[in-house]
Amino acid sequence: MTRNISDLTVLITGAGRGLGAAIARSFAQQGAQVAINYRHSRDSAAALVAELGPRTAAFHADVTDPAQVSAMVAAITDRFGAPDVLVHNALADFSFNGDARKRLDQMHWADIAQQAQTAVGGALHCLHALQPHFAAQGFGRVILIGTNLMQNPVVPYHDYTAAKGALLALTRTAAKELGPLGVTVNMVSGGLLRSTDASAATPEAVFDIIAAQTPLGQVTTPAAMADAVLFFASPWARAVTGQNLIVDGGLVFN
Repeated sequence: MTRNISDLTVLITGAGRGLGAAIARSFAQQGAQVAINYRHSRDSAAALVAELGPRTAAFHADVTDPAQVSAMVAAITDRFGAPDVLVHNALADFSFNGDARKRLDQMHWADIAQQAQTAVGGALHCLHALQPHFAAQGFGRVILIGTNLMQNPVVPYHDYTAAKGALLALTRTAAKELGPLGVTVNMVSGGLLRSTDASAATPEAVFDIIAAQTPLGQVTTPAAMADAVLFFASPWARAVTGQNLIVDGGLVFN
């Protein structure tokens, strides 16, 4: 089964700002109904809804809490119908600042667990809430947001990268299990994005160094990442599942 993007209802976690907001804009521009999940970014989520119009709405939930996720999905279903697409973009509090990062000898399991709770736990909770709908209609699209730091840990953010590595594993195992239901599960992995709240602490010189190392000579933007997410939800990706697409201007060849 394939569906046009304009026929889809899309849930985007962590969509009140940054990359999530860019993804919401891309889906809205293609006519989809867009559910904007936020945890703390209430005002920016409301502003995004006002910008994008009546086929969008904001829904509060902490994705680490399965009860909140279930309540959010119920509210989305009341408003738009059950989501056909999950884009799991939510990120635990994090700042891409290489100088301020914890070194390995300062790292504790709790640091990794905190990142994994949102990256992996949040994805799992959303899948639990959405799988019955996917199964009932024989269709679903799941896009998880990863990182090219797994292929090229140019800055060793141990906690963040470990959690995204676990999320990639879940991408592949979920693709195997959900495929018979008509559900595809894929990951889009960006490099350092210019710019989001998480990358705001990155010195401008670092952006310039990365841009110089890419074949395209530029740092990836949230809008460019959003284009790749849109592809996995589109009819053109109907036979693609369990894959990790790196979107970083060619910094990493995979």
